[in-house]
Amino acid sequence: MAQGFSFELRKKDPESAARLGRIATPHGTVNTPAFMPVGTQGAVRCLKPDDVKRAGAEMILANTYHLHLQPGDSTVAKCGGLHRFMGWEGGILTDSGGFQVFSLPKRQVAEEGVSFRFEKRGEPAFLSPEISIAIQLALGSDVLMAFDECIAYPAPKEVARQAMERTLRWADRSLRAFANAEGKALFGIVQGSVYEDLREESAERTAALGFPGIAIGGVSVGEGTDRMLAVVGTTAPRLPEDRPRYLMGVGKPEEIVEAVALGVDMFDCVIPTRHARGGVLFTARGPIRIENRRYRRDQYPIDTSCRCYACTRFSRAYVRHLYEVGEVLGTVLGSIHNIAFYEDLMARIRRAVEEGRYEAFRRDFLQNYIGGAKEAESEEETPGPPDRREEPPKKSAPHPPAPKRRRPPAGAR
Repeated sequence: MAQGFSFELRKKDPESAARLGRIATPHGTVNTPAFMPVGTQGAVRCLKPDDVKRAGAEMILANTYHLHLQPGDSTVAKCGGLHRFMGWEGGILTDSGGFQVFSLPKRQVAEEGVSFRFEKRGEPAFLSPEISIAIQLALGSDVLMAFDECIAYPAPKEVARQAMERTLRWADRSLRAFANAEGKALFGIVQGSVYEDLREESAERTAALGFPGIAIGGVSVGEGTDRMLAVVGTTAPRLPEDRPRYLMGVGKPEEIVEAVALGVDMFDCVIPTRHARGGVLFTARGPIRIENRRYRRDQYPIDTSCRCYACTRFSRAYVRHLYEVGEVLGTVLGSIHNIAFYEDLMARIRRAVEEGRYEAFRRDFLQNYIGGAKEAESEEETPGPPDRREEPPKKSAPHPPAPKRRRPPAGAR
């Protein structure tokens, strides 16, 4: 284990592969299973660091690609590192930038690294394992990610194998560039698309490199929930028990609950804040679209079981009004609530594992959450023509898609 970083496996659920653990970092403890809110550009959208902390988050994710682009990792380093720069006292994990680079339309992949153009300025740029690690070290994160090749779905098996092999070679180069930096940890990443034998091989070879934590990458790229969970079910059992397992870019509440049952310890996703910006808010009975007319006189809180600031102070009717008139406070309250919902879900998950009843918790949660969402859909009033803030909800999906107010940054999960 890297100095200043450790992982303790505290308990295993008797009826599933769910695990209870604790990660120690130089910036505090992270209890697992854990959800990391995404602060792509050094901020969790619409929230102050204190809001994120009050919600229960102990570690956040920041984006190497975007912070290297603006304000620049050298600027962040001169300002005392990312923790001081953004006023966040908890743990920080930085991704390698690989996912964002491979989301760009024009790129050239070679053994040395990836050539591309920055999305905003159009300037030519190059990213390699050594450069990615140097940027992350300059940012000062607690957990760094090895540079990997993330491919789109679907992909031919030979393309997936080539990307997996390159990821393993880049993992070795990332380790050498990292050089056991004091107080930090470098995680490896398993690739292999949806191919079971590639995932098995990648998991075993990545673990053999000695990373203190391992991520399951290359998911949430269009393969769907069932295939994603199949990948997790194949990969997680082949990862060392004494190291944290991180499922990158996932996900919806029901996906997290299922992945925990398969042995995953860490998650990140932009869904809570992105959905909040589109007026989709999470409740124990499934997500709701707060701008629907049915909530115009609703005096209940967003979620009657939630104790966040938004739910203890304001009604659905008021929050809906804020969204309707375009008042930024609506998005702020929605984001506070959604992050609190996710962090409360993780606390309930940990408690269920602690008490040895995770399978019962999983069944009850999915019954209430998915069943409640379908019931709510059947009761929704027929929406009028979509305006600039709203897309017509897809009645076949429990999660209504968040409206596209503006184009998100490249590769943001």
